Amino acid sequence: ALLDDPKIGAVLRSTALFSAGLVVFNLGLALLLAVLLNQKLRGTTVFRTLFFSPVVVSLVAWTIVWSFLLQDNGGINGALDLIGAAGPNWLRGDGTAMLSVIVVQVLKNVGLNMVLFLAALQGVPADLYEAARVDGAQAWTRFRRITVPLISPTILLTSIITVVGSLQVFAQIAVLTQGGPGTSTTVLVYYLYQQAFQFHAFGYGSTLSVLLFLIVLALTVVQWQMRKRWVFHEQ
Repeated sequence: ALLDDPKIGAVLRSTALFSAGLVVFNLGLALLLAVLLNQKLRGTTVFRTLFFSPVVVSLVAWTIVWSFLLQDNGGINGALDLIGAAGPNWLRGDGTAMLSVIVVQVLKNVGLNMVLFLAALQGVPADLYEAARVDGAQAWTRFRRITVPLISPTILLTSIITVVGSLQVFAQIAVLTQGGPGTSTTVLVYYLYQQAFQFHAFGYGSTLSVLLFLIVLALTVVQWQMRKRWVFHEQ
């Protein structure tokens, strides 16, 4: 049944797109915020609290609020109207539904990875940066040659957590898009739920759950093996 399912290809593509978008945006934004917070500028405590607070907010409450904001007549389009721009129906457009779900999820959990990156950055010895400045290394070179290698164990940790978490997203899809439009936001977990608990195909739902387990296992093993190449101070 799995091999003959005409929808499974689209579901796996949606799952891959969601996971890739979430990992790139989440890790990229979290690292950027951590670097800014590590500069010890004024107001960093408020800034850190602002981005970490969504982590402790109820997931369903967070998603429901965003479902109202992203409606055709919701708060986002209302704000765009004030500046003379017409916003789309974010949750019903083929090109915007997946992006909206990714952004909502990124804003929900980026604070956790931000704190992990910040802790790693604060553990980088300052004398290494001083030596690099004396040698004439620019900011980007210092970041690429010193910061990234020394925080690579944290990058590995956050990437595994984020990838596995992205494959388990259900509530956001159920509240925001119900998998639509079409199957553009139907990720594997939501499809599993539909088959098992809406269509009562419990056997097929169990098969999809095994497929999900194998995907998570494979990605975790691949990431763990890759540590030998890019986690520099592990032996």
